Formats: sequence, structure tokens, C-alpha cells
Amino acid sequence: MSRPVIFTISAAWDQEASVWSGHCDDIPAAADAPTLDELLDRISAMALDLLPDNHPDVAPDSLFLQITALREAEPVAG
Repeated sequence: MSRPVIFTISAAWDQEASVWSGHCDDIPAAADAPTLDELLDRISAMALDLLPDNHPDVAPDSLFLQITALREAEPVAG
């Protein structure tokens, strides 16, 4: 396996649409999904498709995706 290459997905919760919106400018890829796991799956698939054109020096088996997620804190009902 090659040395790991980490790309960061920036994600934010869209309360109105009830989805996570995420993007990774380095790949480039963007998607929406109801869960972070689904968002990761969607962007991961895009990343593997886009990698050869945008980062031909990065081997697919060395690609790692990291999610930075932002969501407003909600008070706990009590």
C-alpha cells in the first residue's frame, strides 16, 4: 500500500432540507445525503472516479477521506 493521502470532506447539516451537505474541493466532489455515512459513501464513490483525472499520482488504495461535520447544538429535552 502506498503512503496514505487524506482528503477532507467539509459537511454541514441543512436543517431545512434535513440532509448533510458536503464537499471536498481537492477532489472536487459535492453531495447531499440524509446521514453522514451515506454522504461518505457518495463522496467516496465520486472520489474514486475523479481521482485519476485530478490526482493521477495518488493510488486509489492510498486514498482516505476524513469528514469535518458542523451541526448546531440542540438542547436536550428534560
